[in-house]
Amino acid sequence: MGDKRKHRGTAPGDLAFFGDDCHADLCAGVADMSMLLSKGYPVNGSLKLVGDRFAFTDRQRLAIRRCACSDEQVERRTAGRVEIGALKGEPLVIDGFNLLITTEAAISGGAIFIGRDGCFRDLSGVHGSYRRVTETLAAFDLIAEFLATAGVSAVRWLFDRPVSNSGKLKVLIGELASENGWPWAVELLDNPDNALIVSENIIATSDSDVIDRCGRWVNLNAEIVNRCKQADGTKPFVVDLSERDLKKRL
Repeated sequence: MGDKRKHRGTAPGDLAFFGDDCHADLCAGVADMSMLLSKGYPVNGSLKLVGDRFAFTDRQRLAIRRCACSDEQVERRTAGRVEIGALKGEPLVIDGFNLLITTEAAISGGAIFIGRDGCFRDLSGVHGSYRRVTETLAAFDLIAEFLATAGVSAVRWLFDRPVSNSGKLKVLIGELASENGWPWAVELLDNPDNALIVSENIIATSDSDVIDRCGRWVNLNAEIVNRCKQADGTKPFVVDLSERDLKKRL
């Protein structure tokens, strides 16, 4: 059956899985998994151990996995991160699906998580196919407004060519850029991650594998989500799991 979603809002159970009653356990789970990763334990084994201990659901385990990282990863990611002020007058390379889907999810009320490294991540994924949703145009408007305010000189959007409908998305972005005078270019690549990692320009992504290996990166997802409002005017559903003090758990 095809993807017929019109929004990227909360999945069934998310309000309970990530509500106040679960917050302490989720933070503890991120701390425990981060401790295990820091000691060299494998990701999958660490996640199973922590997930089983707290009896987390699959969605909760996914959130823990996306929020936890080792001490070494925190140091590496912090060293490569630049502040928003560094964007003025600079070109920017954007991990397209990474930023767009997180922004769509934030506007439509989907859960957004703050990880230990300070990155904002959602639980959505393209899974080989992208489908435009009601919030897509609003997401581009919000991103464009912020990039203009930040003084970015040019934007290069990178999208995965193998993902279904990426070609249609490229056309849409081209039309929006032409109509609004946005200095944007769009490229479809078989593996955008490689281009992001070797880029000499500042990149925008929250992809853990990329920010562990790239040069300079900016936490653009966080900046955009912090400026989002849901369709009803309320703030996005942001869950802060940025547990950093692990000493009490050693």
